[in-house]
Amino acid sequence: MKLTLFVLCTCTALLFAVRAQAAAPERVEKTEEEWRAILTPEQFEITRKKGTELAFTGAYWDHHEKGVYACVCCGAHLFSSEAKYDSGSGWPSYWAMIDGAPVAEKRDVSFGMIRTEVLCARCDAHLGHLFTDGPPPTGLRYCINSAALTFIPAE
Repeated sequence: MKLTLFVLCTCTALLFAVRAQAAAPERVEKTEEEWRAILTPEQFEITRKKGTELAFTGAYWDHHEKGVYACVCCGAHLFSSEAKYDSGSGWPSYWAMIDGAPVAEKRDVSFGMIRTEVLCARCDAHLGHLFTDGPPPTGLRYCINSAALTFIPAE
């Protein structure tokens, strides 16, 4: 009986470890010099130095084509045009990320505020911030810098 329980627990632990490893995004890591070589100065400042573009100036705040918005640094698919909406903030806003998208959240206490920073979990690119004042069905607003994204049109 003890041996059966031990084998069952070991198999379960291995199954969870394999699932966790499969769900973990493949990491993309580069030096600061490598990032500078592939990104524009604005993209570098925003994604690697946690900058923010001015409201109503980015390429995607008023963009309405169907497709997918991907991380400008590593190409990970993050947001769908189906979840994009006009929040009035001047930045591209989404009420949800794509299922399984490598999006990470981190507490941000910069500038005397408490916010939730949104990052690409594959390459640690700063994308923007997450707020809880979005529309149904989630009530979320992923407020993302256009310069942190690249758009892939639907076929």
